[in-house]
Order: sequence, then C-alpha cells, then structure tokens
Amino acid sequence: MRALIVNTSLKKSSETSNTQALLENSVQLFSENDIHVETVRLADYSIGYGITHKKVDDHDQWPEILDKVKEADILLIGTPLWIGEKSSLCTLFMERLYGSSSITNDKGQYHYYNKVAGVVITGNEDGAKDAAKSVIYGLSHIGFTIPPNVDTYWVGEAGPGESYIEAGGNQNEFTQNHSKIMTYNLMHFAKLLKNYPIPAEGNVIE
Repeated sequence: MRALIVNTSLKKSSETSNTQALLENSVQLFSENDIHVETVRLADYSIGYGITHKKVDDHDQWPEILDKVKEADILLIGTPLWIGEKSSLCTLFMERLYGSSSITNDKGQYHYYNKVAGVVITGNEDGAKDAAKSVIYGLSHIGFTIPPNVDTYWVGEAGPGESYIEAGGNQNEFTQNHSKIMTYNLMHFAKLLKNYPIPAEGNVIE
C-alpha cells in the first residue's frame, strides 16, 4: 500500500510548514501500519496552468506529480487557508487532477477509481469546512473514493495570530482525534478497495 501526501503550502520544503506539522500525524500512523509514505511539497515543483495531463511548457513537472498519484492507493492533500480559501497551489493541483481525469485504467475506468482521498487544513482564520467541501467534492467528482470523516483541520482563534505550531495545535484534542480517525478510515477503505475493487460493469468510459 502506498500513500501520497501533497502539501500545497506556499512554502518550499526548506521552510517550516504548519500544514506539514499536522500532516505528520498521518505520516506516522501510515508508517506504523506498514504503508509506504511519500510527501510532496508542491511549491518545490514548477507546475503549469491548464486543464490537461500533458506538459504545458518545457518546465512543467505535472507529469512527474501525476505518476506519483497513479501509483498511490491513498491521496492526502494538505492546504493552508488564505482569505478563508484553500491555497492557490491547492486550486492548481485540483485543476491539474481534473485535467488528467480522462485517463483510464486497464479496465476502462477512470484511473482515480479504487483510490481513497482526504484533506488536512490549517490556518488562523475561518474557512476550513468550506475549503474541505471544495476539495472533497472535487476529488469525488473525478473518481476518488471519499471515506467518512476524512477532513481534519486546525484554525485556532479567528483573526491574525499564531498558527498550528506556535499555538500548540498538537495539544488540541479535537484536531488530534480527527486526524487519527481520518488516517485510519483512509487506510481501512484503501485496503477494502485493494481487495474488492469497484467492478468495471457499468463503470467504464464508452
């Protein structure tokens, strides 16, 4: 089993990310349950704009990211909140996923079938549930399976202030419990789909 964690923070991997700090809960639980984990910081890559799975220019690294998604059984997206919305990189990631959704697997189904997905959100302002709705619906629409309770967030007090790390978000019982529930539900449904994949009958592109 393979899990791909895509952190759509606007910070490169050389910078400390509050979103990554919350994602690390899932990294640890995946590893403890013998699931191979790879984390991608999207800001480290050059991703072109467009609703397509092909390179949009010579610098576009989307095909490399898409290959990682194809190999994964679990996709977990992390995003910070800015102006109450998911990050611009998260929007870009969702657009490129959508542009790649017409690719099919060996059964003729959308290639995101039999993959599960969830979302982790951090910030110090409102908007977590709205951002989660956007990401979760988008993933479901293009073929990912969405288990129950697979959105986890920490937003702290409303308005400018400390974020997850500085504010001690790792001590927040609600967030930590939901992080655990989310990760175990992702693992459980990924194993179900591995053993009992969605039948091709009635689920192929014609």
